[in-house]
Amino acid sequence: MTILSELRTPHAVPTLPDEIVLALRDVRIYDQVNDREIVHGISFELTPGRVVGIVGESGSGKTLTCRAALGILPEHFAISGGSIEITGQEIAGLTPEQWTGLRGSTISAVFQDPASYLNPSIRVGSQIAEVIRVKTGAKRRQARHRALELLAAVHLRNPALVYEQYTFELSGGMLQRVLIAAAIAADPTVLIADEATTALDVTVQAEILDLLADLQERIGLALLVVSHDLAVVAQLCDEVLVMREGEVVEQGPTAEVLHNPKHEYTRMLIAEHEQYGLERYLEAEADRDGGLTRAG
Repeated sequence: MTILSELRTPHAVPTLPDEIVLALRDVRIYDQVNDREIVHGISFELTPGRVVGIVGESGSGKTLTCRAALGILPEHFAISGGSIEITGQEIAGLTPEQWTGLRGSTISAVFQDPASYLNPSIRVGSQIAEVIRVKTGAKRRQARHRALELLAAVHLRNPALVYEQYTFELSGGMLQRVLIAAAIAADPTVLIADEATTALDVTVQAEILDLLADLQERIGLALLVVSHDLAVVAQLCDEVLVMREGEVVEQGPTAEVLHNPKHEYTRMLIAEHEQYGLERYLEAEADRDGGLTRAG
């Protein structure tokens, strides 16, 4: 038995499983400057309470796929084929005003470097409260109260203190939790986590993944998790797509893909992660769980 047998069991789905909240169907992305197709027909469906993962090396098209779903492709890239639907609404032709209404309240995202998405000159709590006010129309006092609730929900100790702090006063793991709080502030249906744990050490990474899993299970959040790390996919995802050079080379239930990989590239990724990433992660998990058991 390999270390991949440590896969997480499929999640319970707290809402209707046939309600598709994000659907990509044969989506193709074109680079207009270099006159070439970058993503070659990616398809998947995401339902409430489920987690789909996209794994692959840098440059495989993972982030472009996410940005397409969020309507924020770089200027010289365009969707050249297929379709994307968010809660049944085709995104092609959406106006900027319609996108403003969708982002944050229906579909939201957490990226790799939280400091890049938080204003260093404004207290972090105020930034979350501002998202709440803009997206929900809440009054100032209501928004502050909700922001404090969110800081507690993402397992930050002393939310009142964190609310008043600036980004430079917080660790990377704390900043990522703040960004998650801001991302779920308007109760989105879909959350995209694009390399959200890459810059964190293995212990903090595990805590953030546990937090995402808790949100998914507790409130029925649909998650799209993008990573180059199979350890992340093994812990969190129900279904996985393996991308290489813009193409999905393998797709299916996580346990099936990681236990019985059919494509040579998938087998290579698994072999590499067993040696360098996944094994180290699972050993750290075992040490952490053992420490909690001894502490109990």
